Amino acid sequence: MVIFRKSCPRPRRAGTAGDVTPGQIFAERILPLLILATACTSVPILVFSESGLPRLEKLRQERVMVDEKVSRLSDEIRRLRAEVERIKSDPAHIERVARDELGLVRQTEIVFQFER
Repeated sequence: MVIFRKSCPRPRRAGTAGDVTPGQIFAERILPLLILATACTSVPILVFSESGLPRLEKLRQERVMVDEKVSRLSDEIRRLRAEVERIKSDPAHIERVARDELGLVRQTEIVFQFER
């Protein structure tokens, strides 16, 4: 013998599939729209403010200036190292530096100073 039962919907409890709570509506629909609206307004403000693109351009220019200064200082370092090597190896260069930069003279030399 077969008995057919009439199907009737079961009562649902809160939090089960099918029920939509206000928190879910906020999390699924309203929150993404708020985030998008905030991003659409704040990103242009941040990009075009003084701390955005204008500051980036100033920093790029500053980097170019610093790179040029580093290049000049590197050339100066190479020149000074060559000078040190000449002083270490060439006695005539040592004498020339002593005379020109330090104003030294030999004991046998006589110095004449003229007033201008």
